[in-house]
Amino acid sequence: MNTISLTFDEHQIKRTVIGGSVADSPDSLNISVILLNSSGSHLRPHVFENLLECKFHSIVSVEHDCQNFSLDDMSKKFPAVKFIIPLEKATDGELINLAVSEVQSDYVLVLRDSLSIPAATILPHLAENLTQSGAYCIAPRLFDSAKNEIPCSFVPVYEKNHFSVESSTAMFDGARTLYPFDYIALYNRQKFIRLGGFDWTIASPYWQSLDLAVRSWLWGERTVLTSKLRFNYIEEPPVEDRTFTLGYLRYYLKNELPRIRLGQGCIKKSAFPSFFLRSSCGILEARRQFNAARVWVEKNKYRFVMDLQGLIESWNDD
Repeated sequence: MNTISLTFDEHQIKRTVIGGSVADSPDSLNISVILLNSSGSHLRPHVFENLLECKFHSIVSVEHDCQNFSLDDMSKKFPAVKFIIPLEKATDGELINLAVSEVQSDYVLVLRDSLSIPAATILPHLAENLTQSGAYCIAPRLFDSAKNEIPCSFVPVYEKNHFSVESSTAMFDGARTLYPFDYIALYNRQKFIRLGGFDWTIASPYWQSLDLAVRSWLWGERTVLTSKLRFNYIEEPPVEDRTFTLGYLRYYLKNELPRIRLGQGCIKKSAFPSFFLRSSCGILEARRQFNAARVWVEKNKYRFVMDLQGLIESWNDD
């Protein structure tokens, strides 16, 4: 496993960028769209038309298939859309980091081509209402293809002395949620950058998403729900894979192991034995991972305003 990045753009992937050269409209929203594409849907032209109608600040279409030969024609038809084609394998989190670096608006809305995206996705008054909250991340209501609501409310709990996440469909505007489902959310761009973005060394989507989400809470930011943004999946939504992987160990070291001591984050040397038993690694690899996490926490120690126990205990305070 690689060393832990300190900035969101520390890891750069090779890519090709096409289009996006049209000047912004003076009445454009202070929100850009990042569209993650994976299926090559024939509905994509219709999606672009709907997004352009909303007058977003910019639209970035992130491709998963570098062999998509229709992109040249698509970029000519939609010159205002910027297409990013990664030339190497990358996680969704890496691709979002990359796209965030390509826009200048204060907020970014991350969507997928597996969603039904209507023409009136965000109107100006709704954009103003959503961005006034100052929250780092605003997660929408999501429904499956049969219009059944997907659990989007995630609550941190202790279960049998272990950290766990409970989910439900219960929600109200402004309610806390630990993280957004499937990366889909409206993000405050500057706060996203200051948090370091998604950790590219974590391959599992679940642990990669949870890593940034928990870190944001421990560093004093908030993720909230809104019923004013709603999206339906065209196909089956993804199933969260919470299997314990090497990515889980990276997440655990950065988020569950640190404690607040004298007003700052730290990982005590005495925590190594318990980590080693949990890691399923050889002692040399476990020691390397543990020491790398201690260095990372030391460099970010003043960013921590609470530890995981404090987060769980304070979750329902307000």
